[in-house]
Amino acid sequence: MPKIKAEKKSRVHEKVARQGILFNKDFGQHILKNPLIIQSMVDKAAVRPTDVVLEIGPGTGNMTVKLLERCKKVIACEIDVRLVAELQKRIQGTPFKTKLDIIVGDVLKANLPFFDLCVANIPYQISSPLVFKLLLHRPTFRCAVLMFQKEFADRLVAKPGNSLYCRLSVNTQLLARVDLLMKVGKNNFRPPPKVESSVVRLEPKNPPPPINYQEWDGLTRIAFGRKNKTLSAAFKQTAVVSLLEKNYRIHCSLHNKPLEENFKIKDLINQALENADALNKRARLMDMDDFISLLHNFNALGIHFA
Repeated sequence: MPKIKAEKKSRVHEKVARQGILFNKDFGQHILKNPLIIQSMVDKAAVRPTDVVLEIGPGTGNMTVKLLERCKKVIACEIDVRLVAELQKRIQGTPFKTKLDIIVGDVLKANLPFFDLCVANIPYQISSPLVFKLLLHRPTFRCAVLMFQKEFADRLVAKPGNSLYCRLSVNTQLLARVDLLMKVGKNNFRPPPKVESSVVRLEPKNPPPPINYQEWDGLTRIAFGRKNKTLSAAFKQTAVVSLLEKNYRIHCSLHNKPLEENFKIKDLINQALENADALNKRARLMDMDDFISLLHNFNALGIHFA
């Protein structure tokens, strides 16, 4: 007899049942179940009794309870109303009830309140935007201990010359000290994800570096667009030249600076690269100081990236 094929479900509705709870894969719901790893993450965050802790994606509350035992308050941000109900049910009738605030919704769209620490097993698909939402949050928090996909974590800590070194690496390391704490296998989650995981500590630089982050991000986006090519080649691209000329003309207009006759933005770009001794440098080999010098030399000539 021919096999009967199960009805194919859409990704949006693909769920996995475990212990009475339907976990939604589209929300990146892989619940960390190993209590030793949960305890280790809480310990490495050095939670104090006076701390307000932000947790993103608390799930069924395994880590939330451990945090509530240590801190003054937990602010838990959860997008799935079903899991919000599970979490509320778990702390109902306990001393923890008054110490837990729940934000229901997408953390990337939420207006986050003040917090001292962030400890979380986050949905991996929001890793990059979440890192920068946290690092650009003001006032600055003390430390974040976060679970990421292993390759993403390796990119966060990569140094110049490493094959994983990229715009994510240098942008993160501009704003924070980044340390890899431990690797975590698939079987520590329910349901197991398809990838290995790692825990990372982020300590924001306080005070933050005196650099316009939008400018910095625009510069590194161009430089790493062709990270194996020289900067001279990267900045010759038609789209890049067009963007920088537009920005330069706006800069001149705002500062009542007349454009020189026969002005060519390419000449100014080359001058900035020469002044930074960067014509033949490659982004994959450049460190923080190289990029800071490059941005300074572009800005000194009136070329901006934001």
